[in-house]
Formats: sequence, C-alpha cells, structure tokens
Amino acid sequence: MYTLIGNPKNRSFRVLWALEELGVPYEIEPEQPQSAGMRAANPSGKAPALRVDDEILIDSVAIVQFLADRHGDLSHAPGSVARAKQDSLLHFALDDFDGSAWTLAKHSFVFPEALRQKDAIRDGVSWDLTRAYAAFQARVGDGPWLSGERFTVADIITVHCAQWLSRASQVPQCEALTQLVERAVARPAYQRADAIRQAA
Repeated sequence: MYTLIGNPKNRSFRVLWALEELGVPYEIEPEQPQSAGMRAANPSGKAPALRVDDEILIDSVAIVQFLADRHGDLSHAPGSVARAKQDSLLHFALDDFDGSAWTLAKHSFVFPEALRQKDAIRDGVSWDLTRAYAAFQARVGDGPWLSGERFTVADIITVHCAQWLSRASQVPQCEALTQLVERAVARPAYQRADAIRQAA
C-alpha cells in the first residue's frame, strides 16, 4: 500500500496517474502545498510526497520513476539505450515545458504579490516555448508514444506539463504534443485518475 500525500489538482496528479497505470493499491492524504501536513512530509512544503513503508519520497518525477522501476512498467530498463532516450525526453520536458509553466505559476500565484511580474515575463516565456515546441516536433518519432510503442514516465510528465501550460493560457502550438495529449487522455488509467482529480 502506498500513500500519496498531496492534492491531485497539482503535480500530485503525476503520481496518481502512474499509480492508476500500474494498478497498485494506494490511498490519498489530500494535503495542500505549504500545509502543516505537507511540510511534515517535505520540508519545502511542495507536493507531492509518497509514503512507502516507513519512508517518505519527494519530488513527483523521482516518485514516478521509482514506481516504474519498482514495478517493472512505464519505463525502459536502466542502462539501456532506450532508457537513455526516455530520460533525455523526460528532462527536455522538465527543462523546456515544466520550467516555463513553473515560471508562469510563480508570477501568477506563488510569489508574494509585490514580486509578481506576470505581464513582464509572458513574452519571454512565449518566445522560449516557441523554440521548445519546434525542437520537440523535430525530436519525436512516429509514436504512438515518446518511446515508440511503450508508454513511459516521459509521456506522463510531458502530458502533464502540456496541460499545465494550457491552464496558464499557453496552449501548446505543436502538433506532435497536441496529438500526444489526445492519445494519453484516452487511456483508462488517465480517465480514472482525472475523475479523482475532478472530485478532489
């Protein structure tokens, strides 16, 4: 039994989706970022965290990759060329998509109001994303997933980043990314996780 600590409406959704894909038992402690319960699990107060036996794991990407490795699914084997390519696409999504989404979030609701520069940073973020979309379009293969036929951690993180950008009024202008999202949200595990998110 795993315990997901966090609200499924934020990055905790990544872990929730992975748990549903793997079909393993879990429960949710719906803590908000920076709550006392969240800070008890993660000193930074950021969500999510995952309780595994008597240990607490933090950072959504590390948790999802841990689950994939532990259960032998959602990932290529460590040390394989396929895994290196998977990790490369994963880190691309984190650097180029997640980084931009997080910048927008910080200037929208995370920073103290006096420090927010939402209008000032928007054009720069859009410029950076335009370059990222072109690079992503050039990198992806024929699919259906980023690693070909195998759905992996990289797909979960990339799709979540694309959705986060859309919610920040930065709708991805990239055919390959749009099609990836469309395929991913049709997966039964995604739909189960999304129903839980919507009810949270």
